[in-house]
Amino acid sequence: MTTTTRRRWLKNSLSFGAAALLLNRADRAGGFVWSNDRPRVGAIGTGSRWCQKATGIDGPWGSAPDFRKYGDYVAVCDADSSRRDLAAGLVKEWTGVEPAIHADYRAILDNDKIDIIHISTPDHWHAKIAIESMLAGKDVYCEKPMTLTIAEGKEICEVCRKTGRIVQIGTQQRSEEQFIRAIALIRAGRLGVVKKATCRIGGAPTSPEIPVASAPSHLDWNLWQGPVAETSFRYLAGDNGETKSWSRCHYEFRWWYEYSGGKLTDWGAHHVDIATWGLNKTSTGPVSVTPVLVKHPVEFQKGFPVDPSRYNTATEFLIQAMFADGVEIEIRHDGDNGILFEGTEGRIFVNRGRLTGKPVDDLKDNPLPAGALAEVYKNRPLVDHFRNFFEGARDRKEPISDVFSHHRALTTCHLAGIAARLNRRINWDPAAETITDDAEARSFIGRDYRKGFEIVRG
Repeated sequence: MTTTTRRRWLKNSLSFGAAALLLNRADRAGGFVWSNDRPRVGAIGTGSRWCQKATGIDGPWGSAPDFRKYGDYVAVCDADSSRRDLAAGLVKEWTGVEPAIHADYRAILDNDKIDIIHISTPDHWHAKIAIESMLAGKDVYCEKPMTLTIAEGKEICEVCRKTGRIVQIGTQQRSEEQFIRAIALIRAGRLGVVKKATCRIGGAPTSPEIPVASAPSHLDWNLWQGPVAETSFRYLAGDNGETKSWSRCHYEFRWWYEYSGGKLTDWGAHHVDIATWGLNKTSTGPVSVTPVLVKHPVEFQKGFPVDPSRYNTATEFLIQAMFADGVEIEIRHDGDNGILFEGTEGRIFVNRGRLTGKPVDDLKDNPLPAGALAEVYKNRPLVDHFRNFFEGARDRKEPISDVFSHHRALTTCHLAGIAARLNRRINWDPAAETITDDAEARSFIGRDYRKGFEIVRG
């Protein structure tokens, strides 16, 4: 749209308010230029990952404060009316214009004036919204992990290829220099032949017995559950985490296999992604996944928890993923959070605070060749993760955290979760993308969607 045409549309729009204010936005990102004007963004899910302030917590943490440098939120959606109203207030503060406010995200997808969908919902909603967004002609930024199941990842990849949409996953470590430098060191052969990556991702918490309770009036519990099987709302107030509670809902959803994968897909989505990238395994997968150690806070039968009143994801674990060439990714709960790469000629450790090891020390006398970091970063300028996405959407270029590589890394995490739930080795065919010789384990590759919440593909 030309600026003149867009101004005329905005003046006539009841949804997005006063055009003059929106066209005179502040906080534009220095040096970033969109093809015509600022892209318009719809936010689906406005909890603390989107912005802490949108949950009533005073603080700037979340993706939205940085995301808004490159585009303008014009619509917000959440199953919790208190969160979407708080988010709407933030958007008005940022842009000068009150956004459209929705409980049903499909209203955002149906709006052809919106360019980009920003998904910050709980994990069990990610795939459905991402697929439908791409089919609606939107580019997508989806917080990690991309999916709840392996089957969802396969379909997201298929739809992304079919539609040509630009999709970035929120594994922001791929845009942090120490991780890029670690990959560049491996690519340059400074570790020799890399044989193993150990991902230390921390353990999951336990909970007391959480009683059945009435959902608060501002939360549409049925809508929040969405595609997963319907169950009772549970809540117990207490000095626990950002919500000061134990529950099946906000933030605490991470510790229920019904909605997430626990630490295996929470921090695992970050560190196993870097390990897979560093080992050059982004187009394949392991051939076996073995749970050497797994502890759950409740009893399991046939892969399902028998106690519905407590958190159920693995609290302690040591899981080995072996590739056909003998390379290994180890995922464990203990030790210093980060990734250790071990090669025939050296080792390096990297996390969000540091990059260490003799190959790193040797850089002062033997620096990496010019352009080594940019080559790792798909030969694009090294920028923050959000800008990389917006530049990709503008230039129609694949972002650094694409759905295809993330699907392969996250498949390892999902397989680790299946192996943990069944407490046995899983054999995987990475070409056919299926579990072999174990029908029960294979049944966990996908899931049934609750009636009324199926993926809309037409």
